[in-house]
Amino acid sequence: MTTTITAPTRVAIVGAGHVGATFAYGLLLSGLAAEVALIDTDRDRAAGEAMDLGHAVPFNRPARVWAGELADARGAALTVVTAGAGQRPGETRLDLAARNADVIRDVVPGIAAANPEGAIIVATNPVDVLTQVAQDASGLPHGRVIGSGTILDTARFRFLIGEQLAVDPRSVHGYIVGEHGDSAVPVWSSASAGGVPIEAFAAARGVAFGDDERRRIGDQVRTAAYEVIQRKGATYYAIASGLVRLVEAMLRDQRSVLSVSTRMLPEHGYAGVADVCLSVPCVIDRHGVSTVLRLELDPAEAAALQRSADVLAEARARVTR
Repeated sequence: MTTTITAPTRVAIVGAGHVGATFAYGLLLSGLAAEVALIDTDRDRAAGEAMDLGHAVPFNRPARVWAGELADARGAALTVVTAGAGQRPGETRLDLAARNADVIRDVVPGIAAANPEGAIIVATNPVDVLTQVAQDASGLPHGRVIGSGTILDTARFRFLIGEQLAVDPRSVHGYIVGEHGDSAVPVWSSASAGGVPIEAFAAARGVAFGDDERRRIGDQVRTAAYEVIQRKGATYYAIASGLVRLVEAMLRDQRSVLSVSTRMLPEHGYAGVADVCLSVPCVIDRHGVSTVLRLELDPAEAAALQRSADVLAEARARVTR
């Protein structure tokens, strides 16, 4: 009888700051990866985070955690890039584009060279612009270079709707599309709770849910990061949780539908939206984005998505070499 020995599941994380370290901790708790390589230009920071995480292993799942180099992306199922400058109070995500585009161009070619068969997830902001920079720098197929996109905005959307309806947000279904940023678009036309359209669900619960409530929730989704940053300096728990969910979908080949940033092409069916990375619902399997889904948007939503695409195209042009 022949025994087949398979390599342990490795995830490489480039960037050991708040988001990278919190994601590594979430990954450790999940048991999804047997090996976690933390890579950062601040080697001491990466080593300290790896030591602290390693000391948590006896309380959790067996895993090897170490501070590595870009070469440690070799053989990784996924490499998650969180490196780069974070938003300061008063900054928009797009304000970071020039600074962080150089970071992406520095690290992504090395990741792709070390691991040409793996996938890359970009979480660095502005994530949509930098996902496109990463795709161009990697030479990998579009579906294997993914941005975390509006996975977090969508979670905030569901949370806020659930709060208004006084219902578990996990029973709320709806998407934020477009930019992970100020031009993000709430898709109210298909939002539902328990399979029931939001307005009908609210009526059944005796809860107000008109234009004012929708406007407030949309505004809160767009401004949530600014408020968190103003209060505590950075956001990291929720995006780290979103990254764990995305990694789970890929490592377990779940074919989950998640709102991630991917390169839009004419055949995806969104009029006026092409050759720019932004978020729409996508089927995620072990290779990355396998299918880009076409939402039936109402005219106002379709126009807002086109505006969001235009904002991102302008931002991308400013960092194109």
